[in-house]
Amino acid sequence: RMGTSNPRASQIVTFNGVTYLTGQTSDVGATAKEQTEHVLNKIDGLLAAAGTSKSSLLTAQIWLKNISKDFAGMNEAWNSWNER
Repeated sequence: RMGTSNPRASQIVTFNGVTYLTGQTSDVGATAKEQTEHVLNKIDGLLAAAGTSKSSLLTAQIWLKNISKDFAGMNEAWNSWNER
């Protein structure tokens, strides 16, 4: 567990060489794209703290409040993040 003194909760845990992140959210930004960019920056920081990066990403779950309205902006941010 990293970044916490709580034995039951942490934003990031590495176990048997696999790093797990808790759900990340954002209240920064007016659009789904801006919020996604903020979350992905947080994820970059957490992965770096664990000594890994998105290049080792195995899976991701993304939840959108309104998929019809928010998917395009989220997807644009996601694709840009994966190209860096």
